[in-house]
Amino acid sequence: MKKEKIKEQEEMSANTPLNEDAATMQEEAPQAENEVSEVEQLQARIADLEDKNLRMMAEFDNYRRRTNKEKLELMETAGERIFKDMLPLVDDFERATAAMEKTDDIDAVREGILLIQQKFLSFLDKNDVHPIETDGADFNTDEHEAVTTFAAGDEQKGKVIDCTQRGYKLGDKVIRFAKVVVGD
Repeated sequence: MKKEKIKEQEEMSANTPLNEDAATMQEEAPQAENEVSEVEQLQARIADLEDKNLRMMAEFDNYRRRTNKEKLELMETAGERIFKDMLPLVDDFERATAAMEKTDDIDAVREGILLIQQKFLSFLDKNDVHPIETDGADFNTDEHEAVTTFAAGDEQKGKVIDCTQRGYKLGDKVIRFAKVVVGD
């Protein structure tokens, strides 16, 4: 009887932990499956985001290349347009040179040259190129370059006395500074 009781107790003790382990494992199995599926979801999400990031970087690189190419083409065609618009002026100069060789009438030559100058000034104005005003203007280092100074009295101090080379602006940007004599 003792042997049977001992066997029974051993079986009970042996069965109890196994039953508890089995129950615990059964409870943990859904959690483990849950955790595994959550990890898989997160890994899939990471892979998706990495793919999107890679595609976005490639798209941006293509965009940058395309815009750089467009800028280059725009600069080339803008220069082409300016020179194409200047060709009639070259034609006028050629006609004026040919006319100067055939005529002795200085007034007609002068008038032709003045017409070409007016046409050229109109071309500059059309392309937003304007001369920088210097007559009686205050000396401004943003627009003027002082070639020399001249003692001109207190009224003319800091003012432009004379312009030796006219300056120009393209819009609001100075493309050539006016070379001036400044009163000292």
